[in-house]
Parts: sequence; C-alpha cells; structure tokens
Amino acid sequence: MIKKWYVVHTYAGYENKVKANLEKRIDSMGMEEKIFRILVPMEDEVEIKDGKKKISKRKVFPGYVLVEMFMTDDSWYVVRNTPGVTGFVGSGSKPIPLNDDEARQIIRQMGVDEPRTRIILSVGENVRVISGPFENFIGIIEDVSTEKQKVRVLISMFGRETPVELDFSQIEKTS
Repeated sequence: MIKKWYVVHTYAGYENKVKANLEKRIDSMGMEEKIFRILVPMEDEVEIKDGKKKISKRKVFPGYVLVEMFMTDDSWYVVRNTPGVTGFVGSGSKPIPLNDDEARQIIRQMGVDEPRTRIILSVGENVRVISGPFENFIGIIEDVSTEKQKVRVLISMFGRETPVELDFSQIEKTS
C-alpha cells in the first residue's frame, strides 16, 4: 500500500475547520497509521496599504483540502464522514489521488518543504536597489538574513559607506 495525496471537497470557508475536525477524528479513531498529513493550500500574499507592506495568507484552492493517506474502506469512511466534507475529488465514488508531481508542486508552492528564498545572495556581491528611497544605488552586500528575507547593503553616499537594510524584493544582482 502506497500513501498518496487526495483532494477533499469542503463547504466554502470551512477548510481550516475540516482540517481541525479531521485531525481530531484521526486521533480519536486511531487512524494515525493510515491518514498522515492534512494541508489547506495557502500562499503568502503581499499587500501594500498606506505605504506599509502586510503579508497575509490566501487560500490557493478555496473549498479544497489535501489529505495524505492510504486509501482503505475505513480511512475513506473517516475522511468522508468528517463534518464539513462534501466528498473526495474523483470520478463517481472512487477518489483519484494527485500524481506525485502535482502534489510536490502544490507543497513547494506553499513553502512547506522548502525555504522561501528565490535568489541566492552572498556577502561581498554587488547589487542594485530597484525600489524604495535608495532606488538605482549600487551597493555591496554586508550581511544576508535568509529567515527575514533581508540584506544589509553598504551604499556609498556623501563620500562614505552607509549600511542600509533592504528586503530581498528591493534588490537585484548586478553583473
């Protein structure tokens, strides 16, 4: 038996409630050996309001939850009869699992298994500031904080090096 990712259809807006209900049912019914991970596919959405950047989570597939499980009659029953679940995605009454590439792509998009960093930066590299008050300045990376997605860049202003903290999204590498 191979564990696969299945897509479960839920009532709109009940995705997180279904996840919580299903986790309780798995625990109370002893299904930990057959039902593994439950994901509500989300992604970060950056909003800029009044000049302030706000990051919020957005559901990628509203009305759907992903469940990693062994498909057996009893695991199907537990998931299918969880409050808020309207059914599995598939043809007729037979659930169809996601293929491995689809599942990997969705999980990668959520950043569950991989860090969010999109550019690889090193101390000593030259970068150009592409937005903000220092736009078009060229500087040298002094420090990189992958967790915070920020860099400290030394920019030459008024004849002296000035350290400036910038988001990854505010810079680009120069050749």
